[in-house]
Amino acid sequence: MVRYGLRPTHHKRYLPVRPDTSFHRGRTYRGEPAEGQSSTDNRMTLHAAPLTPYPLPFTLYPLPYTLYPSPQPPSAMIIDFHTHIFPEWLRDQREQYLARDVTLGELYADPKAKMATAEELLRAMDEDGVDRSVVMGIGWTDQGLAREANDYIIESVGRYSDRLTGFAGINPAWGDNAVREADRCARAGLRGIGELHPDSQAFDLGHEPTMAPLMEVVREHGLILTTHSSEPVGHLYPGKGVTRPEVLWRFLQGFPDITVVCAHWGGGLPFYALMPEVGKALGNVYFDTAASPFLYEARVFEVVASLVGPGRVLLGSDFPLIRPARLIGQVNESAITRADKESITGGNAARLLAD
Repeated sequence: MVRYGLRPTHHKRYLPVRPDTSFHRGRTYRGEPAEGQSSTDNRMTLHAAPLTPYPLPFTLYPLPYTLYPSPQPPSAMIIDFHTHIFPEWLRDQREQYLARDVTLGELYADPKAKMATAEELLRAMDEDGVDRSVVMGIGWTDQGLAREANDYIIESVGRYSDRLTGFAGINPAWGDNAVREADRCARAGLRGIGELHPDSQAFDLGHEPTMAPLMEVVREHGLILTTHSSEPVGHLYPGKGVTRPEVLWRFLQGFPDITVVCAHWGGGLPFYALMPEVGKALGNVYFDTAASPFLYEARVFEVVASLVGPGRVLLGSDFPLIRPARLIGQVNESAITRADKESITGGNAARLLAD
């Protein structure tokens, strides 16, 4: 994403633009001619954000300025940490595979449930101003489908390495096969495991013997683990399950060194950070905002940031279930500081992926 500003070439002052001035990209604007100038001398084509132009009540100098792409710090990037992509053949023929995979059948049996390819995600990213997305499959139960979906993510990340970061769909209940698939995907360039769906995948996230072999691969390759999380109360929805804060707590106690992203605000786990022992245990834990408008009021951003710190919150949309622009809008409309908003919409994710 490129932002444009004005840099003087031979004059030592900048064009006097009011703070609320905005311009249409590529449109030519005129000011009142200065003394000795013709009406054509003072044109300037401005390339800026596509906003509504404000009338210019001043004289434009005859091109003493160079338009340049202003540097954009990493904290200004927008990174969506929770999206899902599928091969086109699977999206178009899902009915043939619903009975083969429990998670697929639970989440996508409804024809209205959206599935997207990498290219469809990229179009949405361009439209919503997202620089990078973490792409995942789902918590597969069928090993064959999981491998094909992981291959598609590997291929997509390789093709769009400047826009996509990939996580592998693994089921810890596969035992040695889970270890081999996770290792294969890590060596192919994927950066994490997820999204786990412990309920439909039929394993207990808090059961240390089940999780330990896969966590060894996570440690070896420095991977990030993303898991689905569910609220202990409230309305039901497809895939809600029982991976609640108490289950997450048992996992965190058993594997405190693993970097974990608890999706969907961790099923409310941040609210328990007021308990000192819980707050101390969240040192390697992040919470993404996936599907937040379907779960919480918008002020959840302010509340969670105050409980665990804005540095522990990651923007996540759950695309294609919901567009990233909706989540970005909620962040921008919240009462947190501008610096905290930039941390949540991209700064935290950029640091996490850079480690």
